[in-house]
Amino acid sequence: MPESELSLKSMLIGDQWIAQESGAFDSVNPATGTVNFRISGATQAEIDLAVDTAGRAVRQPAWRDMLPHARAALLRRMADGIDANAEVLARLQMIENGKVWSECKAQVASAAATFRYYAGVCETLCAEVTPPRGNYLSMTRYDPYGVVLAITPWNSPLTMEAQKVAPALAAGNAVILKPSEVTSSPALELGRIALEAGLPPGILNIVTGLGARVGGPLVQHPGVRMVSFTGGTATGRAIAHAAAEKLMPVALELGGKSPHIVFADADQDAAIDAVIGGIFEGSGQSCVAGSRLYVQQSIAQSFIERLAARAGSLRVDLPDAERAQMGPIASFGQRERIEGMVEAARRDGAQVLLGGARPGDERLARGAFYLPTILAGLKPDATVVREEIFGPVLCALTFEDEDDLIAQANDSVYGLASGVWTVDYRRAWRIAQRLEAGSVWINTYKQLSISTPFGGFKQSGIGREKGITGMRLYQQSKGIYFGM
Repeated sequence: MPESELSLKSMLIGDQWIAQESGAFDSVNPATGTVNFRISGATQAEIDLAVDTAGRAVRQPAWRDMLPHARAALLRRMADGIDANAEVLARLQMIENGKVWSECKAQVASAAATFRYYAGVCETLCAEVTPPRGNYLSMTRYDPYGVVLAITPWNSPLTMEAQKVAPALAAGNAVILKPSEVTSSPALELGRIALEAGLPPGILNIVTGLGARVGGPLVQHPGVRMVSFTGGTATGRAIAHAAAEKLMPVALELGGKSPHIVFADADQDAAIDAVIGGIFEGSGQSCVAGSRLYVQQSIAQSFIERLAARAGSLRVDLPDAERAQMGPIASFGQRERIEGMVEAARRDGAQVLLGGARPGDERLARGAFYLPTILAGLKPDATVVREEIFGPVLCALTFEDEDDLIAQANDSVYGLASGVWTVDYRRAWRIAQRLEAGSVWINTYKQLSISTPFGGFKQSGIGREKGITGMRLYQQSKGIYFGM
């Protein structure tokens, strides 16, 4: 089916594109405030149909008994389809969440690479023959769960959807993909690409709708055997409660309030560039955003002044502008939340060193734009220091020594990521071991690889995506014994 108004409006169940007016909602361009198109919203009938269709498809011999190299070939064809439709996919993401064009193109390439990576894992990953403790032969087999529900966020839909769909398919499951209502269209395009690549109908279904109306019933549906969710901690907690009632496994990649640490001996130019990229890329709408900056006291004033000067030169513009470095916030509601948190911090005595307002450019007045913002003079227990803002807001703090740093950095309910800048590799090793975070970057930041497991400590999540464990995440092990 070619890209058309129907393909953007309709959800995909099996090989059928189903338009549902009940519960339909607008896709809004955050850069202009205009409506892109309307998206179908599933009712209980479509939810039941999707789960039933996926359940029947995953039991079909054509999929159940498909050999790993054949499944890998399908994933590679999906990667080729993503590459062939790169412009369409990048544009859909750009007009729905406002990421700048260069980042959207990079995320398309990342999505294709993810499918190719899991094609390789699917074709080469081995089971185990386990050491016997008697006169028998024992081995481990890894089976798919069956119907897996993948719920993805609006900040980076292209990469998040590939990160869930590719390993879940490689593991032999059928997938129901529920994208965020803010960014439904890239998922619908992925569904079209999957069918054209030859994926059996029903193995990938795209069900659109508002989270509470569609996501909740899908999680609770008895036919769904496993859920993978990326998003906010509050929603993750609700999914975990529902999964507990069903005794169903979940993978939760949740919020973060990541510390970005600069010691006095760091390469300051490189650290400044990394701090800026770590919080202002994607308008700060990243789970691993380095939103808490800790600078050693002896260099803090000069470092933060240089940082503010450099960040103040970032080009905030329409996402398809030639030299745009920051686009809009992904939705007007999210911008209001960011503004409210910054204003509350200002009332509590925070110093606004940079930004803290909408841009004055009249060309941007209709969009959900917000300037890169740096706050200082904050107490460790300030709300903006402790709660995830999910926007281009950096909290600048200081520390005296390693013990002071660790106490502050770990004083958070979150533990997703962290960064450390120092030339002393022994210090870097000590700090990396003590930080309570799923990822620690040393003299770099936001360096991500599909081959390296990723996830959070504490309230930043459960389970690990990416890497070989990212495929095993979607399988359950079975012991098989042969009596000798």
